[in-house]
Amino acid sequence: MDYVSLGFFGLFLITFLSATILPLSSEVFLFLMLSNHYDPWNCLLIATLGNSLGGITNYAIGRLGKLSWMKKIGLKEDKIERYSLKVDRYGVWLAFFSFVPLIGDVLIVALGYFRANFLKVVFLLVLGKFLRYLLIVELYL
Repeated sequence: MDYVSLGFFGLFLITFLSATILPLSSEVFLFLMLSNHYDPWNCLLIATLGNSLGGITNYAIGRLGKLSWMKKIGLKEDKIERYSLKVDRYGVWLAFFSFVPLIGDVLIVALGYFRANFLKVVFLLVLGKFLRYLLIVELYL
């Protein structure tokens, strides 16, 4: 499917899905949208919204998670304990780094699982994602 031809809906969909465990690159897709002359500020807004809602979905998955579920998907107790220590040490500040490939999604799931403050997580998550996309838009312009 040619997501660029879907316009802003395609951008929203790709950025939402890339915030989950699916291996998609929202940054590349944003660049494609910009190179196809879509409005950069609308792209920034929609990419931030889609990716942030995907991150919030990860938080909800973590919040609903049970230890038995985590073990079934392959997380060992020692890994869960390491994330517990990170959440205890850095708290909601980890949410800012939700845009970091490979670990960002897991950090948000962990924050949900360990019941970090939802509003603070959302604020920092959105801020980090916005700044990352703003940098891409500014570099393009």
